[in-house]
Amino acid sequence: MIAGRHTNGGRSMKYEGVKWVWFDLDDTLIDFHANSRLANAIIYREAGLDRYYATPEQWIEAYEGHNRLLWDRYSRGEITQGFLRVDRFATPLSPRWAGSREDLEAFCWRLDREYLDRLAEQTVMIDGAVEQLSRLRAHYNIGVLSNGFKEVQHRKLENTGLAPLVDLVVLSDDVGFNKPDLRIFAYAMKRAGEMDPQAHLMIGDNLAADVGGAVRVGWRAIHFDRTQPGLRWRGSHIAIADLKLLEGLL
Repeated sequence: MIAGRHTNGGRSMKYEGVKWVWFDLDDTLIDFHANSRLANAIIYREAGLDRYYATPEQWIEAYEGHNRLLWDRYSRGEITQGFLRVDRFATPLSPRWAGSREDLEAFCWRLDREYLDRLAEQTVMIDGAVEQLSRLRAHYNIGVLSNGFKEVQHRKLENTGLAPLVDLVVLSDDVGFNKPDLRIFAYAMKRAGEMDPQAHLMIGDNLAADVGGAVRVGWRAIHFDRTQPGLRWRGSHIAIADLKLLEGLL
């Protein structure tokens, strides 16, 4: 049930009965886009990528476009994590690579490790993330539900200071299924010890993986969508552009 002071044509927008509030991590609490660019700029210098791209901006643009497509495929279960981690570097580099494919893949594995190390060190946050987690934790259990890689997600939580504000972390790496697969949401309920789907609320930036999966399993859902201002009712879920808007919902 939703009740409260925000309304949409008589439909109230205050969540009731929620016991667990789950957040996606990247681009919901942590500014993954900004942190990834910082990490890529560092490895551009350290790994000598100026041999292949004239500026870090050119490298980052090539990397980001392909990486985005790979993550969409990974979320749908079409490719493996290993393929994603190599190919996001290999495809932008391959037209400019003079060596063998074997050498390229070895170089890309090294880039991947260096990138993830540098990524975990970056601490740019989404505005209001710490404040809202601190406020919500006084009233709800807080979980993180992420498709990110386990060797870096826990380090991100520690380095950003979010770890003490989170009660439970569920990663697709630990489960074997990515959001929006319903099995990862079912696993999260089991880990939380609360099997009523309506007691769980998912907040995330990915409409298909976060919101779509949550709604299909019976959870409540909020889409964190910074592309449009304000708070909007979307039928199966609510969309917000600012985490501070959670104060009117929870």
